[in-house]
Amino acid sequence: MADLPARGSVTDLDERPGRSDGTDPEEARRAALVDSLPRPSADTPLLAELQLDARRRIELKGRKFPRPERTRVITVANQKGGVGKTTTTVNLAAALAQAGLQVLVLDNDPQGNASTALGIDHRAGTPSIYEVLVDGAPMHEAVQESPDVPGLWCLPATIDLSGAEIELVSMVARETRLRTALDAYLDWRTTQGLEQIDYVFVDCPPSLGLLTINAFVVAREVLIPIQCEYYALEGLSQLLKTIELIQAHLNPHLSVSTILLTMYDARTNLAQQVAEEVRTHFPERTLRTTVPRSVRISEAPSYGQTVMTYDGGSSGALAYLEAARELAERAAPGAARNDIPAGVPAGSAQEDQ
Repeated sequence: MADLPARGSVTDLDERPGRSDGTDPEEARRAALVDSLPRPSADTPLLAELQLDARRRIELKGRKFPRPERTRVITVANQKGGVGKTTTTVNLAAALAQAGLQVLVLDNDPQGNASTALGIDHRAGTPSIYEVLVDGAPMHEAVQESPDVPGLWCLPATIDLSGAEIELVSMVARETRLRTALDAYLDWRTTQGLEQIDYVFVDCPPSLGLLTINAFVVAREVLIPIQCEYYALEGLSQLLKTIELIQAHLNPHLSVSTILLTMYDARTNLAQQVAEEVRTHFPERTLRTTVPRSVRISEAPSYGQTVMTYDGGSSGALAYLEAARELAERAAPGAARNDIPAGVPAGSAQEDQ
């Protein structure tokens, strides 16, 4: 079937890292199950999609992902709204936590949608990222654990954060307040004998203000979700210029490490063209996995959940699980890294906070 790779949005599973070599019984069992699936043809597009989901389910369910050597701090950003920033943040975070990792989400968007999706209380008056940024409160006093996913933590956002942009203007070191707070929190966990946080995801508002600048300064990596539509490409070029300015003046170690294509519909030529153009310009940074348009992904926040807990067997959940695996494998010891831009010393993107 000509468009099967596009529909599947992953390379052949037989060629991927982690494929069984016959030495691991669990890997051999997964490989045998995958090989037993019927092979689709050009006349069976529905079977092709069902087979892809079945293979993903066999390959990924219950699998533990590799831990990074150091805490990875990743800001999920795009100046264009509606591209799936918050959805990507919470679902990647949940997928990594389900795979045995310790994950922290910093909800840096006044709308507080990430907090909602993770089932975190963020009513007015709740200790939140506002108190951390504006009042200098310790982060550990506001961080909450998700009730649905063990090992997934969140620093919530309340409506108070909408006024933080103005209040931060006159403050000393206004661009680095979030980084200072996160450094202190990670040190606090160490002194308390708690597990190291493996991933920190920072959710951003769709604008370039002091909240977004703080998110760029705290991070070492930027993950850009790109909606598979024309206007998304214009937003990408603007975002890259912004990141170059942050690199030049505030955070020289920042790099665009990952691009994830979202809301992908293989039935349309436009989506395929956008995906091809992004992969042509950023071949090393763009994940093989694309996230399809999915009713389940859209429904999950209304139930205060991520799609990973709302319907973990849906195509959307499996796509995010696959994307999380790619993200984790890129940080595994010995994995090649080609995402550091020119002028940034090798290894800087993974330095300790």
